[in-house]
Amino acid sequence: MTTQEIRRKYLEFFKSKQHKAIERASLYLKDDPTTLFTGSGMQPLIPYLLGKQHPKGTRLVNSQTCFRGVDADEVGDNRHTTFFEMLGNWSLGDYFKKEQVAWFFEFLVDEVGLDPNKLYVSCFIGSKEHGIPRDEETAKIWQELFESKGIDAKIVEIGSAKDGDKLGIKPGERIFFYDDNENWWSRNGGLDTTPVGDPCGPDSEVFYDFGEQNHDTSFGQAHPASESGRFMETGNQVFMEYRRTEKGFEPLAKKNVDFGGGLERIAAAAINSPDIFNISLLKPIIEKLEGLSGKKYDEHTESMRVIADHLRGATFLSVDGVEPSNKEQGYVMRRIIRRAMVKAHDLGIQQNFLQEVVPVIADLYHDDFPEVAKNREKIIDTLVKEEEAFRQTLRKGLHEFGKLVGAHWDSFGWDEKHWDQPDQALGGDIIFRLYDTYGFPIELTKEEAIKREIKIADDADRVFDKLMKEQRERSQTAGKGVFKGGLADHSEDTKKHHTATHLMYEALRRVLGDHVVQRGSKVTADRTRFDFSHPEKMTDEQKQKVEQIVNEQIAKDLKVSFAEYKTDEAFKMGAKGAFGDKYGDTVKVYTMGKDGEKPFSIEICGGPHVDHTGQLGEGGKHFKITKEESSSAGVRRIKASLL
Repeated sequence: MTTQEIRRKYLEFFKSKQHKAIERASLYLKDDPTTLFTGSGMQPLIPYLLGKQHPKGTRLVNSQTCFRGVDADEVGDNRHTTFFEMLGNWSLGDYFKKEQVAWFFEFLVDEVGLDPNKLYVSCFIGSKEHGIPRDEETAKIWQELFESKGIDAKIVEIGSAKDGDKLGIKPGERIFFYDDNENWWSRNGGLDTTPVGDPCGPDSEVFYDFGEQNHDTSFGQAHPASESGRFMETGNQVFMEYRRTEKGFEPLAKKNVDFGGGLERIAAAAINSPDIFNISLLKPIIEKLEGLSGKKYDEHTESMRVIADHLRGATFLSVDGVEPSNKEQGYVMRRIIRRAMVKAHDLGIQQNFLQEVVPVIADLYHDDFPEVAKNREKIIDTLVKEEEAFRQTLRKGLHEFGKLVGAHWDSFGWDEKHWDQPDQALGGDIIFRLYDTYGFPIELTKEEAIKREIKIADDADRVFDKLMKEQRERSQTAGKGVFKGGLADHSEDTKKHHTATHLMYEALRRVLGDHVVQRGSKVTADRTRFDFSHPEKMTDEQKQKVEQIVNEQIAKDLKVSFAEYKTDEAFKMGAKGAFGDKYGDTVKVYTMGKDGEKPFSIEICGGPHVDHTGQLGEGGKHFKITKEESSSAGVRRIKASLL
């Protein structure tokens, strides 16, 4: 059974149990400042689990895409990914333990076809200190379900996961009681860290047994909650039946069920493979990489896993509107794309390859997620442009890394084997030269050092930060002659070009679209340089249209005036601000237009400008775009003059 079929079966199964399907939430929750990404299936449902009524009722089901950038460094083994799907169903004060446990067991065994003899479960051991009993009810339900399949399921106490590493499991044992580190849910973890006022409760996890041959003895004895490789968690049923108060844990009058099951993990169990990269949502990506590199997955497992996972994550980040940048969500997206490119370089793929891989990923999802099909070309374009922008940096950075490391060795008269000596470690002066001169990201320099088994100096980060601070101070000193707003001076010609910049900004938005946002500018007496968000090169026709609009406004001799407003009021009236600029309580707003007419341009700006746009055309001059080029991924640069 394919992963796609399992997803569809799950949704249909719970629809047959009177659940309403809800759409997946975006990976980027714009109204949630507490987190960069949607990292769990239940995250978008928190308001409803806390008591808010859901418009679709009390029984809900969906498949939620999730992204955990913090797990990027863990990717490379057979089960960790940054991007994954959570199958979820919820009861908001409706059914509870008996129905939930029975339905999930039925789905795994009768719908997906898993062998019940390979399923093991955990329940909450209880806490006398907090007055919470052992979850005997859930354990008994599981025992009866196993008995219905002819399996004698013994119930045993384990305690902590560390206890399990010592005890292991014995024949016939199948239902295990663990402590609150394993089988208690709250927004902050265990019993003692459950926030006062929050709902919480025991949970019951289900594990698939891939066989003793997959057990890593370095983890101790095998048991379900071990990380040894033998068992893989496929789903977790949270039973919210308590609320923590100042007095302790009190029963909730209205109890909820929150279930989350890893789609990729259930699919791996369905094909009895402990390697989730063999499932139908990941294997085609691996096969494409094998074809492009001429190398086998079995021989280059870690690199191909990283590439497949990271590009799948980047694809869905693009679907949800994230673009590579140096801030927040965009930075994480940029980082995983670049990590994938470094791994591809290791495989010998030195040509652009995302245009080959991203369509494979899109094909895997477009039938079940219409937004992937709708944004297919945008996704490919965004990722390919980021690859093109970084390709040259990657080549130069890796080449210079080798040169700098070689020079460092030679200066001490040592060879490579002496890099384990404390005074021979890779220093912050080298994490800085690569970054400053070649734009090679610090995290990739570190990864390259680790890959080559080169020790990184303990003070490398401190030295890097010190050098960066010194560089910023030098830049500030050198830029003291540049006025706020990107003006080189306050001469008449500079003011004219500054005013022309405002006209051009509005003209660009009218010709290219509202997505155009200022990303930077620098104005001199001779020309204006203007950076703006736009995904592709402007056509000659578009440039000519912008020039025409600007020159028309110059000919109209529009009045240029300003007034101060409260910042929120300025934005409400439609004033545009420079991307990334921070404003105080009040701002100066410049408008260009005829009295009694709607202004052509409204912008937050410190000035200065000319009094009338007609002054820009004095001496028979016209506005002319002299150059249009790429500034960075997704950002274009225009240079223009009054000639």
